[in-house]
Amino acid sequence: MNRVIYTAMTGAKSTLGQQAAVAHNLANADSTGFRTEMHKMRAVEVQTQAMRSRSFVVDASISTDFTPGPLKFTGNPFDVAVKGKGWLAVQTASGEAYTRDGSLEVSPNGLLQTHAGLPVLSDAGPITIPPESVIVIGVDGTISAIQDGITNEVARLKLVNPPETELVRGEDGFFRLQSGQPAPADEAVMVDGGYLESSNVNVADQMVQMISLARQFEMQMRMISNAQENDRSATQVIAPR
Repeated sequence: MNRVIYTAMTGAKSTLGQQAAVAHNLANADSTGFRTEMHKMRAVEVQTQAMRSRSFVVDASISTDFTPGPLKFTGNPFDVAVKGKGWLAVQTASGEAYTRDGSLEVSPNGLLQTHAGLPVLSDAGPITIPPESVIVIGVDGTISAIQDGITNEVARLKLVNPPETELVRGEDGFFRLQSGQPAPADEAVMVDGGYLESSNVNVADQMVQMISLARQFEMQMRMISNAQENDRSATQVIAPR
């Protein structure tokens, strides 16, 4: 009896975790460059010295859908979208991290940064934009500043393309290498200036998954309730009168 309760209980707990992930995906359906988070569950036996009579459900894998999202034209010279595979490098409090969100801006101090205030990196570090200049971002990530008809190359965005299997998503939403080391720049990565990449979340698919998880949770709770009723009935049968 307790085996049924244990399995259903841990399954319900993992289902709630999956529902939270789906809700997070839906909340970021309009977030620039967001990548869908995916969860898979599996049953695992409880390892004990005695007879193996229990198993529990675990969130076996938390993975990411790296499929590129659609590009949308904005016309903003500081907007940039990575074409195909690749990432923009930014500086966080814990070191270098990677994002597909190319919605950039210039701070009052002239520092090129994300809307969250994180510096955008080149191979030489943070990028400073000259004041009162027109900015053009080339397909290779080169940033050019035009002043009085004169064009000067300011810097080049650090664009990386590490193996997706080596990337992990942090709690801040940015990706990093599992090793914690910075990824090398990849000259093959290209960008489109004046464009932004939309989220790759499929809203219809996520809504269907949320309904399926709700029904799955309801079934698991019903199993716990049925096990409780069966236990009560069995106690009444074998109890001394």
